[in-house]
Amino acid sequence: MDYRIGTGFDAHKFVEARPFILGGVTIPYEKGLLGHSDADALCHAVSDAILGAAALGDMGKYFPDTDPKWKGADSLVMLKECGRMARAKGWVVSNVDATIVCQKPKLAPYLVPMSQMIEQTLEIGPDRVNVKAKTTEGMGFEGREEGLSVQAAVLLQKEQES
Repeated sequence: MDYRIGTGFDAHKFVEARPFILGGVTIPYEKGLLGHSDADALCHAVSDAILGAAALGDMGKYFPDTDPKWKGADSLVMLKECGRMARAKGWVVSNVDATIVCQKPKLAPYLVPMSQMIEQTLEIGPDRVNVKAKTTEGMGFEGREEGLSVQAAVLLQKEQES
């Protein structure tokens, strides 16, 4: 088997009057994330990890924030497209592991639904996506509740020919 590992990272600032969406799940909170699309930093980090592992560049190459087509776009659509591009090169997502760094709100109730949404979007089996949340105990921009960041790792494997 041929394998490839990719990593992804994203960070977004909290702002008023925007929905807070992570991993395709809308989370009740008084703030949302600032971005050209829906600012789903989890989907963006996973998308970049997939693209990186498949040697396809990064999200900016395919979904530039200068393109009005992507204004307010659903990041699950972008994630699905990244999975499709990797499959077109003969790769399938074996697993995803992601860590959200966020002081508030508490994300524990939403982690399983986020994992399931990413699995469904990428059309991979259950228990292939793990999403964790950590705080920085008040340190850094995440700790000051200015925004959040996400790190993701993806393992791709070459599709077996039938």
